[in-house]
Amino acid sequence: MSRASALRATEIKAFVPARDFALSRRFFADLGFTECSVGGGVASFSVDGCAFLLQDFYEKALAENLVMHVLVPDVGAWRAHVEAQDLAGRYGARLTPLVEQPWGITEFVLIDPSGVCWHIGQNTPDFPPTGRLPDNPP
Repeated sequence: MSRASALRATEIKAFVPARDFALSRRFFADLGFTECSVGGGVASFSVDGCAFLLQDFYEKALAENLVMHVLVPDVGAWRAHVEAQDLAGRYGARLTPLVEQPWGITEFVLIDPSGVCWHIGQNTPDFPPTGRLPDNPP
């Protein structure tokens, strides 16, 4: 067995900082994530098998330079949910309009209460895969 075939992984998660841990926990629950566990200053959140760890730790430079990307099947429904929940008003989050990006993602950006940038988007339907890597490289 080669070394490469022996190396496996079952999951990868980012640690996301929280300036106000309790507030951020409520924010992500209202955004649509399920809090799976909490303890020791870390809360695990997931939706549809996608997960991250919220940490009771805040460093301004880290938070304001961290970018998370969430690929969803219906970006319009996610943006409508953010608006319906008034996440910007209730949590001081910032929200951009829905934009069809030239790289084939239709997305909006949500800046969470700690300053972390969340790109929430979906693959743009009928986008020509110009410049994308082939699905099955040799």
